[in-house]
Amino acid sequence: MREKRHRLARKEGDKGLQKNNTLAMAASASSSLLSSRSPIKLTSLSSLTWRLPVSVSLPRHQRRRASPVFVVVSMDAKPTVLVAEKLGEAGLSLLKDFANVDCSYNLSPEELCTKISLCDALIVRSGTKVSREVFESSGGRLKVVGRAGVGIDNVDLGAATEHGCLVVNAPTANTVAAAEHGIALLTAMARNVAQADASIKAGKWQRNKYVGVSLVGKTLAVMGFGKVGTEVARRAKGLGMHVIAHDPYAPADRAHAIGVDLVSFDEAISTADFLSLHMPLTPATSKILNDENFAKMKKGVRIVNVARGGVIDEDALVRALDAGIVAQAALDVFTVEPPPKDSKLIQHENVTVTPHLGASTMEAQEGVAIEIAEAVVGALRGELAATAVNAPMVPAEVLTELKPYVTLAEKLGRLAVQLVAGGSGVKSVKVTYASARAPDDLDTRLLRAMVTKGLIEPISSVFVNLVNADFTAKQRGVRISEERVILDGSPESPLEFIQVQIANVESRFASAMSESGEVTVEGKVKDGVAHLTKVGGFEVDVSLEGNIILCRQVDQPGMIGTVGSILGEENVNVSFMSVGRTAPRKQAIMAIGVDEQPSKSALKRIGEIPAIEEFVFLDL
Repeated sequence: MREKRHRLARKEGDKGLQKNNTLAMAASASSSLLSSRSPIKLTSLSSLTWRLPVSVSLPRHQRRRASPVFVVVSMDAKPTVLVAEKLGEAGLSLLKDFANVDCSYNLSPEELCTKISLCDALIVRSGTKVSREVFESSGGRLKVVGRAGVGIDNVDLGAATEHGCLVVNAPTANTVAAAEHGIALLTAMARNVAQADASIKAGKWQRNKYVGVSLVGKTLAVMGFGKVGTEVARRAKGLGMHVIAHDPYAPADRAHAIGVDLVSFDEAISTADFLSLHMPLTPATSKILNDENFAKMKKGVRIVNVARGGVIDEDALVRALDAGIVAQAALDVFTVEPPPKDSKLIQHENVTVTPHLGASTMEAQEGVAIEIAEAVVGALRGELAATAVNAPMVPAEVLTELKPYVTLAEKLGRLAVQLVAGGSGVKSVKVTYASARAPDDLDTRLLRAMVTKGLIEPISSVFVNLVNADFTAKQRGVRISEERVILDGSPESPLEFIQVQIANVESRFASAMSESGEVTVEGKVKDGVAHLTKVGGFEVDVSLEGNIILCRQVDQPGMIGTVGSILGEENVNVSFMSVGRTAPRKQAIMAIGVDEQPSKSALKRIGEIPAIEEFVFLDL
C-alpha cells in the first residue's frame, strides 16, 4: 500500500484555523440558545439579532404534529460579567466599556450558583471554586470563565467544556513579579534577614548567630526554565552567580544566549549551592524533591520555591533540614494553603516563609487585571483566545471518527518527548500522516494539536487544545511541521499511520534514533486501539495502554521469559509484548506494555540482564 507515495507539505499556520475556531467557540458559547445544528455565520457575539430554531417542550400527544418554532433573539443588550474576587481598576474599566459588571466578592457557593444564571462571564482569582454545580446552575448562559492568574486548579475544566464554556487565564502578567520575589527570597535567605529582624524585635542583638553566605561565585540551579525561571536566571547572573538550569523542554540556544547551561536533573541538584524551583505541578513533578533526591544534593544547599508547593515533599524537607543536608529554605507556596499553624516546616528556624506573594505587586495586579479583562471581552466577542485552557466544541461526527487517532497522536507526542535526553531542547518536530484520503478530506489540526499536547503538557502547566496549540508551540520556540503520505487504497479509514520525529536532539534511548538522526516513533490504530508500531528503525507492535518498557537487547532465546518473570515477581501485569529485530541472533527491540509502574529495583534488575544493552521506562 505504501509503494506509491508522494509527500505534500502542509503550511504550518493554516489561515482557516482562526475562522473555524471562532465559529466553533461561538457555537459552544451560544449553546443555551441553540438546539439546531445548522451553521451560523458569526461576526460578533455582542451585536447580532439571530433567528434560531429552538426546542419547545410539548405534550406527548402533540409532538408528532409540532413544527419547528422560531424566535427572534436580540443580542443588542450588553453581556453581564460577574467579578467574584477583587480585580484591578484598569481591568474593571475595560470590562465596563463592553459589559455590565457586577462586582460581588466573598460569595458563598450557594450565592454564586444563584447569581450565575444571570451572567455571561465570570472572573475569579484562586479563592473561588468554579465547580460543576456552578456550570449546571448557569443554565447554559455562562460563556466564559476568566481566571485572573496562571493556575486553574479551582475551575472544573471538564464541566466547563461539557457546558460549552470557554476558560481563559492570564499567564504572562505576573512573570516579573514572581521572578523578583524569587530573588528577594534568595537574598533574604542568604543573609538571614527575616530571622535577624525577628531577633532584634525580640530585644536581642545576635550578630554572630546570623552570619550569612555570599552569592557571588555560587552555583544556582534553576529548575524549570520557562518565563519566570528565565527572568530569575537573568537577575542571578547580575548578582555574580553561576547559573545552570534543568528543563527537558527548553531550547539550549535560548539558555546559552543569557549564559546559562542546560543540564540533567541529577547534575542540577547534585552540583547546586542554591536551587530555585519554577516547575509546574504535574504528576511527573509532584514531590519531586523527596528523600531520595535530597540525598543526592550537596550538603548545605539552599532552596527557594515560588512555583507550586506540591513539588516538594514537605516532610522530607524537614528531615533534610534537620540532617543539615539543606541549610535553609525560603518558601512562598505550600502543599496546603494556608499551611497548618503548627507545621514543623513553617516553624523551623532555618525556613523563611511568605504567604504566596509571588504575584503581589501593584504593577502585576494591574497587569493581570488588564490581561484577563482583554481575554474575557475578546471571548465574548467570539474572537480566538490565545490564553484558552479548554477545547472549543468540535462537531460530533468529526470527533467520533478521529477519536482513536486523537489518542494515538497525543501518546506518540508523550513517547517522543520522553525519549529526548534532558538538556537537548525540543525545537523542530515533524508529524507525518499516511492516508488514502485527499488532503481536503482530512483536517489534521486536531491531530497536530494533540501531538503538541503530548509534547508539552507532561513538562508544563499549560493546557494544550485546538485553540492554543499553535500559539503554545510558537511561544516555546517549537516549530511543528506536517507532511502527508498519500497511499493507494480505500479511504474508509482516515489514517494508515502517524509518525512523530524530533530533530537535533540526543536520546535517552539510542535505538529510537532513525538513520537520518531524529528521535522517531510511529503508530497506527488497530480495532479502535492506539498501537506503537515503530521505534527508530525497529518495527514493534504494542498497545499504547498503561505504560511501556523499551529494551534493546541481543536477540537470543529466553529474553521474553526472563523479563516477564521479573515483572511477574513484582506483580506487574504485562498487557502486550512485542519484539522487533534486525536479523535473527542480532540486535532486537523489545516493547513491553505494563499496567503498573515497576519498582526501581525491578527496573534495575531488568537493566542488569547481560543481553540487555539499554532500556527505558515510558509513562503514558
